[in-house]
Amino acid sequence: MSRNYKFHNPDGVYFVSFAVIEWIDVFTRNEYKNIILDSLSYCQKGKGMEIFAWCIMTNHVHLIFRSIQNQKPQNLLGDLKKFTSKAIVNEIKINPKESRKEWLLEQFLTAGKKSSNVSKYQFWRHDNKPIELWSNKVINEKINYIHNNPVDEGLVFYPEDYVYSSARDYSGEKGILEGIIVVK
Repeated sequence: MSRNYKFHNPDGVYFVSFAVIEWIDVFTRNEYKNIILDSLSYCQKGKGMEIFAWCIMTNHVHLIFRSIQNQKPQNLLGDLKKFTSKAIVNEIKINPKESRKEWLLEQFLTAGKKSSNVSKYQFWRHDNKPIELWSNKVINEKINYIHNNPVDEGLVFYPEDYVYSSARDYSGEKGILEGIIVVK
């Protein structure tokens, strides 16, 4: 499978999903989810990322975004994944509550050895299958998919009850990530 991200329109709105290697459930701890949140917030404020919807599941992240400051969307996503990969691995290393520390680090190290473009630990899978969203109808379909993911997994009964997504923003409440562009 090609590792190149297929973002054909630099001004497009994209749906992406990116997963932890081997679909390992890393985001069971808020510390690791908060690294993703802080990074998304930084990308919004400092790198020109417009976010329309997002959700952090136990082993993957869904995101609908657009790049606006003349930055290619594949570079913006690549920077986000590169930074969060290092930050989460470092947090795992120092987290005294992490009972799976050695096992997780071994998994990331093993995956890194198999990858030609990873220096040590590989955290994220290389694929994220970007899909350009060309109409409000398609955008809304993907937003509903993202927000219903925690419901389908049995984590909550209602999308807006899941804290680590933009579903609250779409229900008229304030979500935990500021600056979400709500599509009507």
